Amino acid sequence: MSPPSCDIVHDASSGRTHCLRNFVGNSPAFLQQKERIHTFAACDAGVLILGETGTGKEICAQSIHYLSARASRPWVAVNCGAVPTELIESELFGHVRGAFTSAQGAREGLVAEAEGGTLLLDDVDCLSLAAQAKLLRFVQEQEYRPVGCNAVRRCDVRVIASSNRDLHRLALQGAFRQDLYFRLNVLTLNLPALRERSEDIRALSLHFLALFARRLGRPAAALGASALRRLMAHDWPGNVRELEHAIERAVLTFDPPVVLAEHLDLEDAQGADPGCEPFGESKARVVQRFERDYLERVLASCGGNVTRAAQLARKNRRAFFELIRKHQIEPSQFRTAGPA
Repeated sequence: MSPPSCDIVHDASSGRTHCLRNFVGNSPAFLQQKERIHTFAACDAGVLILGETGTGKEICAQSIHYLSARASRPWVAVNCGAVPTELIESELFGHVRGAFTSAQGAREGLVAEAEGGTLLLDDVDCLSLAAQAKLLRFVQEQEYRPVGCNAVRRCDVRVIASSNRDLHRLALQGAFRQDLYFRLNVLTLNLPALRERSEDIRALSLHFLALFARRLGRPAAALGASALRRLMAHDWPGNVRELEHAIERAVLTFDPPVVLAEHLDLEDAQGADPGCEPFGESKARVVQRFERDYLERVLASCGGNVTRAAQLARKNRRAFFELIRKHQIEPSQFRTAGPA
């Protein structure tokens, strides 16, 4: 099958238009991965998308789906880290009435919902080893059993998985099933962090300025030299998503004709140039930012479950809780309700 001839596809169900020309950037690291999207869309093999939080993994997965022959069929995404471990099998494969205490009626799972289309398993590393075993059979054989059902069902679903962690290393450590890793890792996208494509920061900033201007019905603000220097100096732990939110805050809060450095509310905006401050202060600032970013990421991956987050971090629960309190992080903000 040849690649789609057009970079623009429309998803009638969501009203969204997916356009590869809106993948902003010209850095070699970014273009290399972007060019693979057409190739991956032209086949039906599984895809593993790796990259830090905020690098655009779900957008890439959507583009692969909507540029593929499955574009007219369902697109279904599930955040594996947001579903409680005891409910993940039912969420994916469904259940029959009476399969467990709260199963008052039968329910189709997300696999059935995605029939003929594409299923994205976001944060697939958050699945328990038991859930990974069930997923392996589904990925291998394209068949599954709803919870409490003896009959095997077949399905036609393309699986795309994503993770912000090194799945190969996790597999070597025994924290992720090697057989599942190799089954998912047929085609791979490795999305670069924003700090690895810093030459794209200006183009991305202008793109977001124009985007929010259109949404608000305003003229697009210009990007001042001081703002650009500030943006280039930031290390972007949240990657493109963090940049997008920084530009959005500046536009909404100040509505400036020209965005300047003082309009950018970045966590280290008031910090001095690391080369001009004492070593101890610079180290403490970097460590503090790392701790907070890490805690928020691991809590988000565990749906705000402090015990599970501490286990993933391999820290004593009490020590982990003290770190949360130190950084004034409220775990409940990361909680996501399980399926009804």
